[in-house]
Amino acid sequence: MSLDSNYLEYPKRRRGMDHDYYPYSNFFERTPITWPNGKKLLVWPVISLEWFPIVPTDDPFRAPGHMQTAYPDYRHYTAREYGTRIGIYRLLDAFEKVGAKVSVATNSAIAQRYPDLVQDIVAAGHEIIAHSMDMNGTIASGMDEAEEQALIATALDGLEAVVGTRPRGWLSIARSQSFNTAKLLVDAGIEYMCDWVNDELPYQFDTQSGPVINIPLNHELSDRQIINVQQQSVDSYAESMEDAANWLLAEAESHGGRMLPMHLTPYIMGLPYRISSFEKLITGFAARDDIGFARGDEIMDSWKAQQ
Repeated sequence: MSLDSNYLEYPKRRRGMDHDYYPYSNFFERTPITWPNGKKLLVWPVISLEWFPIVPTDDPFRAPGHMQTAYPDYRHYTAREYGTRIGIYRLLDAFEKVGAKVSVATNSAIAQRYPDLVQDIVAAGHEIIAHSMDMNGTIASGMDEAEEQALIATALDGLEAVVGTRPRGWLSIARSQSFNTAKLLVDAGIEYMCDWVNDELPYQFDTQSGPVINIPLNHELSDRQIINVQQQSVDSYAESMEDAANWLLAEAESHGGRMLPMHLTPYIMGLPYRISSFEKLITGFAARDDIGFARGDEIMDSWKAQQ
């Protein structure tokens, strides 16, 4: 069977990127970034605070971590609910011990069902990033634009109603976008997104509605990827994060400030046999003069001020 002749005639195919969002940029030839307080590396913790409906939808796809067996799938449902009852508070306590403020990517369904939890997060000085409505609220190409626009608005409105302010950041489920998402996020007032993972510093997207900043949230170093998918221990996770920090600090000596995302899942990292090793990891980072912790909005504001 031969391919249709139109298959290779993508209208935006060209040298560099196959889109108009941003130009190609060599990471090692950019003007060096300077972080506040003389830090050479900013660790950016992002906790995914998610609500999984007990019956998943597979349109356009099933979200990672969703229910897996015949429904009702109480085993996986309650394992994920563990994150909102126990795991999230263990993570918040761990960051409080080292004085770190973090970003919490939150489904608006969490705010509706557990408003006290979201208010606890905000009261502690952490940032809420919008993370769709719930874990059935996935986005992909082919989704009707009006439907996607409504999904984004519903997620933002639901969080604003509880938090009191509108989120500045957005994380799509599975980091999945349609061809319309970046523009629709700008239309909705979002200032930065975390979905594109092709860099290690913020960079600007240009859309038909104006610019939006992308802060890359690395997937390979997430607890889900290392502990759940690769079946590694929490000590192996900690070693990977320390290796990454040391490498980035060495680069910072000649190339300017670096950023290390720390993507966490409460029902994975918040378990009692993992949290001790995690606390040792962030305590070690906090003890170093050249490493700091920052929220996503703080990283964006610092980066934008230097452009």
